[in-house]
Amino acid sequence: MAITNTSGRRKTAVARIYLTEGSGIITVNGKNHTEYFPTLPLQYIVNQSLEVSGSTGKFDVTVNVAGGGVKGQAEAVRLAIAKAIVELDPETKSGLRAKGIMTRDDRMVERKKPGRKKARKRFQFSKR
Repeated sequence: MAITNTSGRRKTAVARIYLTEGSGIITVNGKNHTEYFPTLPLQYIVNQSLEVSGSTGKFDVTVNVAGGGVKGQAEAVRLAIAKAIVELDPETKSGLRAKGIMTRDDRMVERKKPGRKKARKRFQFSKR
């Protein structure tokens, strides 16, 4: 099997992954994924695509991820893994889509407006 290369994004985080047949090792930026994402919820997010598609332990995943925070990075990795699995086995797409994993969450931070403190915060209004 050749290497499958896909990417996933969430907020400002971008994950590029390389999926190969193997024993289920996930490496993120040169570290084991349990070391890079130390909390269980983040580890669950990273493994979710593999679990839903029934591919746990079948593939080795090498990830380069940059930008954003740890949660955004974990969700970017989840999307990238899901896209790679669908590329190899299109029948898994319906199950992944039903769990909402195949959808790119396009919500981004709203920009700060000129003359204001933050994106939506206004200065205090004085009637008199």
